[in-house]
Amino acid sequence: MTTHSHDHAPVAAAPAASVEPGSVGLVQPRRVELFAPPAELELVSGARLGPVTVQYETYGQLNAARDNAILICHALSGDAHAAGRHAPEEREPGWWDSAIGPGKAFDTDEHFVICSNFLAGCKGTTGPSSPDPATGRPWGIRFPMVTIRDMVSVQRGLIDHLGIPRLLAVAGGSMGGMQALEWAVSCPDRVEAIIPIATTWRLSAQGIAFNEVGRQAIYADPNWNQGDYYAGPSPDAGLAIARMIGHITYLSDQSMHRKFGRNLQGKSNYDYSFATEFQVESYLRHQGEKFIQRFDANSYLYITKAMDYFNLGEGFPSLRASLGRLRAKSLLIGFSSDWLFPPAEMRAIANALRGNGADVTYLEIHSDAGHDAFLLETAGITRAIRPFLRCAHTELRRRREVSL
Repeated sequence: MTTHSHDHAPVAAAPAASVEPGSVGLVQPRRVELFAPPAELELVSGARLGPVTVQYETYGQLNAARDNAILICHALSGDAHAAGRHAPEEREPGWWDSAIGPGKAFDTDEHFVICSNFLAGCKGTTGPSSPDPATGRPWGIRFPMVTIRDMVSVQRGLIDHLGIPRLLAVAGGSMGGMQALEWAVSCPDRVEAIIPIATTWRLSAQGIAFNEVGRQAIYADPNWNQGDYYAGPSPDAGLAIARMIGHITYLSDQSMHRKFGRNLQGKSNYDYSFATEFQVESYLRHQGEKFIQRFDANSYLYITKAMDYFNLGEGFPSLRASLGRLRAKSLLIGFSSDWLFPPAEMRAIANALRGNGADVTYLEIHSDAGHDAFLLETAGITRAIRPFLRCAHTELRRRREVSL
C-alpha cells in the first residue's frame, strides 16, 4: 500500500494552556493519503478506490512497545473529533469526551487512542462530497458503494501507516460497535480485544426500514438533484427530516416522557394550528437544523446503506460459525431501554461467543436513555472498561514475554 503522509509520527495531543480536569486538552486533526494508484483499495463491491484521504485524531502517547493503541470507531453522525477541543473557544468538546482522557474509560495516561472519520464520511475522509480524481468535481452518487468491511479496511491502512502491528482494543457504540465486531472477524490477528457497545451483528428489518425512510426524505427534496447539488442549494429539508426520524430511534419512550411529556413550548394553550406547539416537536426541529450545518446528505445515504448491508452471519450457517474467526477478548455492553439495537442482540453475540469457548463478558446497564445511553451512561461503562483494558494489556504483555 502506497501512502503519502500529510502528518508526522504519532504524538500526544497538544496540551491546552488551561486544561479542564480529565481533558486531553487542545487537539489537532491530522490527514493522511492512503491507497494511492496503482495500489487502490478494492471494495467489497469489486470497485477500486484510490487515493483515499483519512482524517484522524490521536490522544495520549504511543509507548515504546507500541502495544497500548486503542481505535475508537464512531457512529453514523460522528467524526474523528472524539475528545478535547480544537480551539479554546470551541463550545463543545469531541463527541466522546466523557469517555476519553486522563482517568476516564479510555485513559490517555495509559493508552494511545486513535479515532478516524470513516470512509464515505464528510469530515475529512474521502466520501461523496470529495473531488473525483477523474473529473475534479464532487463524486456525488457516482461514489462507489461501501460497506462496514470497507471502512475497516481503510482503518487498517491507517493503523499500518502509524506503525502499529496490533491494536490493544477496538471500541465503539452503535455503528462503531459494528466496526469493532468487523475488526475482530476480518482482522483476528490485529486486535487483542474489542468493546462493542449498543450494537448488533446484523441490521434488522426495522433498522433497514428506518434508514430507508430517511433516504426517501432526502430523495424527495427538490434540491437533491440526483446527488449533484454541490454547486447549488443543498437538500437541507430532506436531510433534516432524515435526522429527525433517526433521532427518535436513539431515544426511548421513557426518556422522551421524562424530558418533554406533553409540555407545550412557550405557551399554556393550544394554537389549534399546524405551528410547532409541543416541546418534543421543537426539540426534533432543532436536532434537524443542527445536523444540516455539519453533515452531507449524500454521506447520509451511503452510510445508512453500509449499515443495511452489515450482517456478520452472511454466508455462514449460524452466527456462532461466523464468530468462530474471532480471537479477541470481548466486552459487550447493552442498555435496557435501547429499542434500536435491543439488549437481546448483544446477548445473542455473547452467547455465540461463549459457544465457541471465547473470552467474553456481557454487561447490561439499566438506563431509560434508549440507544443514546452509550453516550450518556459514562460512569457505568467506565467501571467496566477500565479493568477490562488493564486485564487485556496484562495478558498481551504476558504472552509476549513467554514468546521471547
